[in-house]
Amino acid sequence: MDKYLFYRRNLPHYSVTEKLTFVTFDTLNGRRLPPGAHTLALRHAIHEHGSSIWMRVALVMPDHVHLIFAVLGSLALPGIMQGIKGVSSRRINQLLGRKGPLWQDESFDHVVRNYEWSQRKVDYVCQNPVRAGLVKCPDDYPWLWRSWVEGGDRGSLPAR
Repeated sequence: MDKYLFYRRNLPHYSVTEKLTFVTFDTLNGRRLPPGAHTLALRHAIHEHGSSIWMRVALVMPDHVHLIFAVLGSLALPGIMQGIKGVSSRRINQLLGRKGPLWQDESFDHVVRNYEWSQRKVDYVCQNPVRAGLVKCPDDYPWLWRSWVEGGDRGSLPAR
C-alpha cells in the first residue's frame, strides 16, 4: 500500500513511498557550478541508492539538478532532499572555499503517475545536456547517472 505524505512550504509537495518522484532544484541566484562541484553533487545524489531511495536517473547541470527516484524506507521526501542538498552544499562550499547557502531552499517535485509519463521524464532528463549544447549525446555527459547503465540494473524498482 502506498504511503502518502502531503506538506506545504511555498509550493505544495507530495511524498509517496515506492512511487517515482521527479525532483528539480536550482542553485541559489543561478550560480554556475564548476566541474568538481558537479561531481560532488552527483555523488551525494546517488549515495543512498539502494538503501533509502531507488534512484532511476540523476543529472547535475551547471545551475540545477534533476532527479527521478522512489523512496524505499520510512524517510519522507523532505528528509531525503535535506540530506542530498545539505551534504552536497557543505562539500561543494569546502571545495570552493566559500560559506552560505548553495541551493535554493525549495525543490520542484511531482509524483510520476504512469510508465509512459515516467519514460518521457527520463528522456527529458537525459537529453537536458544535449539541449543545453553541452554535449552531442547523453552518454558523453559525465554528470548523468542512470540506474540501467551506471547502476548496473535493468531500471525497475526492486522487489519488496
